[in-house]
Amino acid sequence: MRISIVGLEDDRFTRPLELIANLFFEESKVFIEGSKEADVQINFTLKDLESAVRVSAELKDTNGNIQFSEYQKELKPYHSEKEYFKQIKNAVSHVYLTVLQDWTGMIQKWGILTGVRPTKLLHKKIQEGVPPEIAHRELKEEYLISDEKIELMQQIVDRQLAVIPDLYSLQKEVSIYIGIPFCPTKCAYCTFPAYAINGRQGSVDSFLGGLHYEMRQIGEWLKKKGIKITTVYYGGGTPTSITAEEMDMLYEEMYTSFPDVKNIREITVEAGRPDTITREKLEVLKKWNIDRISINPQSYTQETLKAIGRHHTVTETIEKYQLARSMGMNNINMDLIIGLPGEGTQEFAHSLAETEKLMPESLTVHTLSFKRASEMTKNKEKYKVADRTEVEHMMELAQNWTAARGYVPYYLYRQKNILGNLENVGYALPNQESLYNIIIMEETQTIIGLGCGASSKFIDPVTGKITHFANPKDPKSYNENFKAYTDKKINILEELFSEKGSPA
Repeated sequence: MRISIVGLEDDRFTRPLELIANLFFEESKVFIEGSKEADVQINFTLKDLESAVRVSAELKDTNGNIQFSEYQKELKPYHSEKEYFKQIKNAVSHVYLTVLQDWTGMIQKWGILTGVRPTKLLHKKIQEGVPPEIAHRELKEEYLISDEKIELMQQIVDRQLAVIPDLYSLQKEVSIYIGIPFCPTKCAYCTFPAYAINGRQGSVDSFLGGLHYEMRQIGEWLKKKGIKITTVYYGGGTPTSITAEEMDMLYEEMYTSFPDVKNIREITVEAGRPDTITREKLEVLKKWNIDRISINPQSYTQETLKAIGRHHTVTETIEKYQLARSMGMNNINMDLIIGLPGEGTQEFAHSLAETEKLMPESLTVHTLSFKRASEMTKNKEKYKVADRTEVEHMMELAQNWTAARGYVPYYLYRQKNILGNLENVGYALPNQESLYNIIIMEETQTIIGLGCGASSKFIDPVTGKITHFANPKDPKSYNENFKAYTDKKINILEELFSEKGSPA
């Protein structure tokens, strides 16, 4: 879909308007200065009213159809041109979304939001002391979010604050993410740092040497500064791809290097691929008091698993879950994905029915996203997926199924190119929520990323400013540079936790 925009001469509008257009059309191109080859033209008028801005938009398509929308937004006090433009951009997005909804007949339940973390908006209003009913009205009026999604946001925020009452005051602690960049095979939808482990033992050995070094250096710095660790999360890749002996040495390093490990609130190890789980590896987890793991079926339809490159069987998923349960793993998460190739409502209902036989402590329901660098995106014609209406019905099935069985939504995030413009939601039985998932989604504290492909998110304890820093994604580059990347992280931490923001 080619959209000609007239009346907006600032190139900064291009990207946000394209993101909104992509909610309606699979491929879209926005021309800010107009284009004669466009499928539709939208004429904007902006009127500055001193304390407000009035924006109108008239849409005309090649068949002569016309849609019109107007919106007046009261301007909040601003201290920079950037803050002023953000308010203007939201007003423009408001009328832009409205005319596209009227023209297509397609309603976007998340309104103008295209970002990853919508619940942050509600958290911010709570911290500002805005009463819930007013906060809800403002979210609906300003962002055009539906009542249904606002109710979901409120449920999640309530649960998060019940689980982590000090969520807003965690800035002086940190969490740790440890990335293990190996898997048995690479899934078709995946863009995480994940390399087939077979034949790579040399790379694994070198990588683990670098990871141990990072853990020692970061742990020493945290001890010296008296900074506590809230949560530790082993992700990847698949952290259980390495051997039981390598896992044992890794967790021993954690206990040796990190401060006060026994009082870390939560330690999670993703064991997402059932074909990596063995009795020996579960014994190692039990030895180091780690009982929160993920075992991810994604689907209980064998043909689907084969199509997306997961080389385990449905039976193996069930058997490994039962093995983990029998060995004392009492906080197990499972993931399902809505909209996998060839799957519709019937197949997803089957996955939910199979999940009911196991009843994990938490269930994360993802909606398939066509990530830019994935095998699935590169070969879209090969992977046929459900349409928007059926995907929405599958999400409703998940919502009703979890509610009926006592699961409560506790975290949410969205992705670009996600089917049906929906969301990914983590559900959990009470008091079995992942604290790390809440912290990373609400961006309430620094998360230090260690390992290949691990990203760090540094949050200033005083200003809240976020700084991103990523380790190399491929093992070779990581192995050659881990010392330099460790030093860089420590330098950033020194700046963040200097006297102005250090623990009292």
